[in-house]
Amino acid sequence: MSSNNIKANETNTPEYTLGPATLIVADLKRCTDFYHQTIGLTVRQSDGQHTSLGTGLQEFLVLRHMPHAPPAGITTGLYHIAFLLPGRQYLARQLLHFERTGVQLSGAADHDVSEALYLTDPEGNGLEIYRDRPRDEWRYPGGHLQMGTKALDWRDLLAAADSTEPFTGMPAGTRLGHIHLRVSDLAASEAFYRNVLAMDLTARYGHDAAFLSYNGYHHHLGINTWESRGAPPAPIGARGLDHFSLRMATSEAWNLLLSRAAAMNVVKKPSSEETWLRDPSGNAIRVQRPA
Repeated sequence: MSSNNIKANETNTPEYTLGPATLIVADLKRCTDFYHQTIGLTVRQSDGQHTSLGTGLQEFLVLRHMPHAPPAGITTGLYHIAFLLPGRQYLARQLLHFERTGVQLSGAADHDVSEALYLTDPEGNGLEIYRDRPRDEWRYPGGHLQMGTKALDWRDLLAAADSTEPFTGMPAGTRLGHIHLRVSDLAASEAFYRNVLAMDLTARYGHDAAFLSYNGYHHHLGINTWESRGAPPAPIGARGLDHFSLRMATSEAWNLLLSRAAAMNVVKKPSSEETWLRDPSGNAIRVQRPA
């Protein structure tokens, strides 16, 4: 995959904390079991209408039960949600767990800055589980961050797993690493996330995909039109991504966001504690003021 990589601003102070994401699901029990038993997230709370999952320290994902929710179809929305593990040995343990339990992966890749496993949940939502290489191993040929896609070395990864260690779920230190969205217009979506949410562009792949972040990270957000160029937003109440969340780091960042969002007329349901935005493709973002 060729890229027109653009060097990230490594001195930029991060303005937001990512997560959680909320998915609308028709079969709450099946999806809860998948994320808990198959993926290894901890069920933090469940009331029959919502299930909150993550680790003991952090919430990553909320499943919202709507039993009659229809499939979204060919629309904008979630491409995948990505859980970042704190080390390579944990990704190896995750792969060994999938191998032993017969979990079918939809893909795997080495992205130069990371190694990743891909699969799909019971209702078709994409999922990535990955580990980052240390930042001092990231490469910047020509001053631009190198992010590619090549085959994952399965044998080398599995060699990092302790085959005698039981799988007990995702470890403390796991976090929501990034969200990847399907959008209808790449240029309009990229402008929104750069101009309203103040993200830096780290890589762009032709006219089809872009990756954005804070503080020099490879990406907190991916956007692409691979399957969604010109597509409409999902119908309200359809299965899939309901929204994802960002928490502001400072009051200054909160005030700047409100000013930028108001100028672009993208604010929905503002309040003193949070505001809701929609990107040009209809993807909803809940932005919370500093804790």
